[in-house]
Amino acid sequence: MEHELINLKEYCFHYKVESSFIHELEEMGLIRVFKQEEERFISMDSLKELESYSRMHYDLEINTAGIDAIKNLLNKIEVLENEMNNLRNRLNLYE
Repeated sequence: MEHELINLKEYCFHYKVESSFIHELEEMGLIRVFKQEEERFISMDSLKELESYSRMHYDLEINTAGIDAIKNLLNKIEVLENEMNNLRNRLNLYE
């Protein structure tokens, strides 16, 4: 199955995002960039994350290290919420 790709040059131009910011996100492993014939792309599946990171960086002035920390904390919260729901469901069996 082929993923729909978004050209990063066009994305940066349209949303006024610096290409160096995209490069930093890629270097930190926060997004995956695909290269085809000297052009750089991101999958449509990753667009929501990229937009979220862009808002954090430009609207809230959070650097990429801070974005990475926030992402890790949000992932931990999600895991804990899932675990709590599983435990709650198991507890409900005994009620």
